[in-house]
Amino acid sequence: MSDPGTLQSTEIEAVPVRHPGRWVAMAIIAVLAAMLIHSFFAQPHYQWGLIRHYMFTRPIIDGVLRTLEITAISMVVGIAGGVFLAVMRLSPNPVVSTASWFYIWFFRGTPVIVQILIWFNIGYLFPTVSIGVPFGPHFATAKTIDLISGLTAGILALGLNEAAYMAEIVRAGILSVDEGQFEAATALGMGRGLVMRRIVLPQAMRVIIPPTGNETISMLKTSALVAFIAVPELLQHTQAIINTTYATVPLFLMASFWYLIMTSVLTVGQFYIERHYGRGSSRAAALPTLPERIWMALFSGRGGPVTGTEVSAE
Repeated sequence: MSDPGTLQSTEIEAVPVRHPGRWVAMAIIAVLAAMLIHSFFAQPHYQWGLIRHYMFTRPIIDGVLRTLEITAISMVVGIAGGVFLAVMRLSPNPVVSTASWFYIWFFRGTPVIVQILIWFNIGYLFPTVSIGVPFGPHFATAKTIDLISGLTAGILALGLNEAAYMAEIVRAGILSVDEGQFEAATALGMGRGLVMRRIVLPQAMRVIIPPTGNETISMLKTSALVAFIAVPELLQHTQAIINTTYATVPLFLMASFWYLIMTSVLTVGQFYIERHYGRGSSRAAALPTLPERIWMALFSGRGGPVTGTEVSAE
């Protein structure tokens, strides 16, 4: 027996935590994935040759570019309108705040496809658009049908609808910033608009960016609804090819592949934008990439022997 008060160095065998459920889940997923892959190659009705033939044809590429155009412009309209509506909603003026609330209530409460169809047929309600004095003389007049084409109607409907959702996202981001910073900036003589631009919104971006990325991906898919008003985007071109080939499922699969490609690119962009605006926070530093997530999921429970000291009491 060793003398009291001496230090003994011992090797401690660290036993890693077992995760049997994780390996069972991986086995089930692997079997299902193998079955799905086998179905892709063994099922002749997928008609992969037909999909490859039309995948990069000119009409489909034009449809992809038009889909990206609609998504980009609609999101610009939605983000700009959302910021404006959020500031209105937070205004101390009850009339301004109520007007913003009513806008959000209306556009969030009606289906997007209905809004698209209304904008497409807006000429029925307002045959002409005039510029002049309200309730007075008009200086210029034009037919509504000449000003609002199908593409314009789709972008207006999607952008104005998105503004209602972005308003709530931006409002949540603004409210996440400590109120004391607004008060301190006001005490220094900064106006409300300057405080929003220089102090509040840059900090609110950490909260705003993640849901905005999700809304952009959602907008990309929602843009397919403009096919109902014959806007030549990806789905519309796909349907035109289906009308001549009658290969419904293969060509819809082809369109799905394109949507998956576009949303995957947007997802990667969202990840890096989130990490950029999250600089300086511990959460941003902890954001792993997809390969890192897979590695951690598989091997996070591993451990090895460590050395410790045992102190005996006198």
